[in-house]
Amino acid sequence: MNAIKQTNFSFPGQTSFYKGKVRDVYTIDNKYLVMVVSDRISAFDVVLPEAIPYKGQVLNQIAAKFLAATSDIVPNWVVSVPDPSVTIGRICEPFKVEMVIRGYLAGHAWREYSAGKRQVCGVSLPEGLKENDKLPEPIITPTTKASVGHDEDISKEQILAHGIVSAGDYEQLEKYTRALFARGTEIAGKQGLILVDTKYEFGKVSDTIYLIDEIHTPDSSRYFYSDGYSERQQAGEPQKQLSKEFVRKWLIENGFQGKDGQVVPEMTPAIVQSISERYIELFEQITGEQFVKPGGENVLARVEKAINNELASL
Repeated sequence: MNAIKQTNFSFPGQTSFYKGKVRDVYTIDNKYLVMVVSDRISAFDVVLPEAIPYKGQVLNQIAAKFLAATSDIVPNWVVSVPDPSVTIGRICEPFKVEMVIRGYLAGHAWREYSAGKRQVCGVSLPEGLKENDKLPEPIITPTTKASVGHDEDISKEQILAHGIVSAGDYEQLEKYTRALFARGTEIAGKQGLILVDTKYEFGKVSDTIYLIDEIHTPDSSRYFYSDGYSERQQAGEPQKQLSKEFVRKWLIENGFQGKDGQVVPEMTPAIVQSISERYIELFEQITGEQFVKPGGENVLARVEKAINNELASL
């Protein structure tokens, strides 16, 4: 299958290149970022050995759709989407925090709660909650933005005390985060989904705050199916999820959680194809649109051509 495992392009005006876990980012004239969303897949902070066909396209197109659907709330970094796997945007100075917002007690917040903690990132939680319960109101639980290794929980008070974000900017980030989550919840509801939790990243150009990176994708968000949610909660059953949790589950079942000495299980062609099919299913469920696989030409040649054409017009 034709997947983007890595890129090695050279564009006119290119000033730097950065290879992230799943994205290859080219800086052009110190003004634009060309983000190629590869088909690499990571879990437990480890990039797995096989690329997943169409995964990058799924993430890029979901993010593009939701960025466009929220641009009335906050301006975003996108200039254009010249290819299904590529976004070109303006360079912003990123804030060194990720704004995580949770409407339900799931994932990391549940693990903290079940360990006896009743505060997450300085936010108090009531007694008597079960896993996946809806919270009285959405809570913001920021994390530090680690350039390497794990992001760490941090409270609003710590962020302000350490001067990581100014008080005025942080207040604006919170407002944007709540408004974006409300919009994401509304859109998800129309698709029969519950937006459980998600994260947003922001940057700044002069005095303007921009929404950057991807939003509302299955890699950055957790979704439940709304049909049967209440019944499953009452019966104490696990919720039906729409996220990349299925990849983590497969790894855990095969003895891998990213710990020292553990080996990634073999990713057979059948496993790779099944993960690819699940990502396409995620796309269609979240967007309500049919996924369109691009034509048969070489994927790297297609991507390079689309970027060159777009850069020539900027």
